[in-house]
Amino acid sequence: MRAVVTPRHGGLDVLEYHHDWPDPVPGPGELLVRVGACGLNNTDVNTRTGWYSKGVDSATGAGAADGFASGDDDAGWGGAPLQFPRIQGADVCGVIAGGDAGGLFGRRVLIDPWLRDPAAPDDLARATYFGSERDGGYAEYVAVPAANVHPIASPMSDVELATFPTSYVTALNMLRRADLRAGETILVTGASGGVGGALIQLARERGAIPYGIASAGKADAVRACGAEHVIPRDAPDLAAALQAAGVGAVDVIADVVGGARFPELLPLLRRGGRLTSAGAIAGPIVPLDLRTMYLHDLTLVGATVPPVTAFAQLVDLLERGRLRPLLAASFPLERFRDAQAAFVAKEHVGNIVIDLAATV
Repeated sequence: MRAVVTPRHGGLDVLEYHHDWPDPVPGPGELLVRVGACGLNNTDVNTRTGWYSKGVDSATGAGAADGFASGDDDAGWGGAPLQFPRIQGADVCGVIAGGDAGGLFGRRVLIDPWLRDPAAPDDLARATYFGSERDGGYAEYVAVPAANVHPIASPMSDVELATFPTSYVTALNMLRRADLRAGETILVTGASGGVGGALIQLARERGAIPYGIASAGKADAVRACGAEHVIPRDAPDLAAALQAAGVGAVDVIADVVGGARFPELLPLLRRGGRLTSAGAIAGPIVPLDLRTMYLHDLTLVGATVPPVTAFAQLVDLLERGRLRPLLAASFPLERFRDAQAAFVAKEHVGNIVIDLAATV
């Protein structure tokens, strides 16, 4: 089969396109999926470059071209080494093509990227990730546990549906961890990205009022997604910009950026406010004044592994037409390096997807 293979940590040059990679063979309790499309996400880049290693303190894009000079012992998202070669790709839409498929043969499906231990599916410490600890969807076929396969009935194309799995489940989990409620205000950093756009749509779905931070050139697209107001990313004073938008403080901040401007975020929360974090694309090491946190009764929570029910919740929202795809671009598998380079450049709004049906 055709596949893009990552043989080791490194730059874009390590990515290998193969036209004769061995087809996967589903084991007991697994299904074979013919991949229609697979969306890109930050975990792909962070894993390839070795950014998750504690020896790295740079922004995610800093090593995207060449990788980071760090040890491999802790370079996986969970702090453990990865087994190479690996086919990455977590955001799969496809069709059941084999395995113990039963009545699912030929059905279109989405794949829940969080792989659970069947003996303890709610144990977060035992969760692994599709395309990291197990081969994923940058290939024509993939084998996956049947528990992770979700039939989907939707008028959207495979490419459009592949924009949802990681970004929207991440956003659902962030909002759950922050306990965002109807009528509350939420400020979303990185609002033009896949997770940012998901946060804005899902906040509206909850009846909350989302505000975004994004570059000025992307503000119209972020507002079209549902943001009440967009603060320019390069605003010299975020607090003043928020006040100019008519908001003195917000109930929740959803941050996927981190970096040098992180200290400006906590003062934007009302007393008793909550910050939820699921990324650090601008850098993972940030200063934190503990007085700001405890004197204002703030809650700071991380969000990575979602509850088992999250993906079914996403599929339900999709089938009821409650969400719209934010597709920035699609590429054929043969142009995977170009797709990931475009993803890292962050000049797009929404998600970039590999279309397995497309040709060069």
